Amino acid sequence: MVIKVFLASSSGSTAIKKKQQDVVGFLEALKIDYAQLDIASNEDNRAWMRENVPGEKKPTNGIPLPPQIFNEEMYCGDYDTFFDAKEDNTVYEFLGLTPPPGSKRKPAEEEEQEEAEGDKVEDNHLVSEAEDELVSEEEEELRELEEEEEHPSEED
Repeated sequence: MVIKVFLASSSGSTAIKKKQQDVVGFLEALKIDYAQLDIASNEDNRAWMRENVPGEKKPTNGIPLPPQIFNEEMYCGDYDTFFDAKEDNTVYEFLGLTPPPGSKRKPAEEEEQEEAEGDKVEDNHLVSEAEDELVSEEEEELRELEEEEEHPSEED
């Protein structure tokens, strides 16, 4: 599988240049194989990118700006979704790749197990609150009994 990054080599926008550099630099740091496809000098690349960005992902003017990222023909996302995946440490999932062994991302099974353990802690907290209420009720009953013993009613 080849990750395709559609870029504009001669963009006049410094924001676009920075976003492109961020994507490429991050992929290189992770040693992910990718291909840079220039949309500024190659009309076929530009046409392919524009046709294959899903409609709901296109900006209001209908023309998606680089960088746009694909895994073969599967659309992964634009810079904003890439940035979110990077922040969430889910870049491999974003790219449709299997994380390498030893990567920071936890397998889904471990996450589910941790969530279940978190639920147990919350359940224990609920049990603890219920126990506290019972203890409080018992203490109240004991106080009432003690008061009755100290001040017996006249009927006794």
